Amino acid sequence: MADEGRGRGGFGRGFGGRGRDGDRGRGRGRGGPRGRRGEKDEEKWVPCTKLGRLVQQGKIKSLEQIYLFSMPVKEYQIVEYFLGSSLKDEVMKIMPVQKQTRAGQRTRFKAFVVVGDHNGHCGLGVKCAKEVATAIRGAIILAKMSVIPVRRGYWGNKIGKVHTVPTKITGKCGSVIIRLVPAPRGAGIVAARVPKKVLQMAGIEDCYTSSRGSRKTLGNFVKATFNALSKTYGFLTPDLWRETKYTKSPLQEFTDFLAKPTYGAPKAEAQY
Repeated sequence: MADEGRGRGGFGRGFGGRGRDGDRGRGRGRGGPRGRRGEKDEEKWVPCTKLGRLVQQGKIKSLEQIYLFSMPVKEYQIVEYFLGSSLKDEVMKIMPVQKQTRAGQRTRFKAFVVVGDHNGHCGLGVKCAKEVATAIRGAIILAKMSVIPVRRGYWGNKIGKVHTVPTKITGKCGSVIIRLVPAPRGAGIVAARVPKKVLQMAGIEDCYTSSRGSRKTLGNFVKATFNALSKTYGFLTPDLWRETKYTKSPLQEFTDFLAKPTYGAPKAEAQY
């Protein structure tokens, strides 16, 4: 009867066939060899973009040089190369999302992660995956690739280091609107838990905030705050009214270096 059950797809016994001739299989189960953790992390970074090649060879000296020419960052290792261990990440929320299918609901997990170096750089990543760990890992990578420069300024006299936002700025996402207002030194960050964490990651020490809308929607709340911080360099104050000196983009400046073939690179596809 057991053999008949195996032939019918395993309904005779609870677990179906156990490999050939009824013995236990040696697949990826408990009896299989265990893989070493962290093998992929230790692999050497092989850049797959021109910008990545320039960063790895030390042709580009800082992130600000990348931001100056609005060059898209497609590899998270570029941000890690410049910021390194100073970059901290914080999981803001993990929420289940569902999709209705014929077989029922398909549940996945959505992770919101903020990264920052507490010194003028901040990034936000959102990732959805079947498992929580996969969603967090993907959100961290997306957050690193979306790191932006955050401009800071003074509330009154320009004494000491920058400590607050340079001007009043507003960010919006969905129904949530948040307004960031400069605050005097020592005031601290007067904000809710979500924007306070984002502002701390960006390196802002003093700030007043005013928000409205459905702020219990944490995803939109954190996106609105990030949107406001991204506007800090969009407003030119008089101290930035210097004459612009146009220079070549790194891709143009190091065109001879980029023209050289890279060993181990995939072969170019034939064009018809």
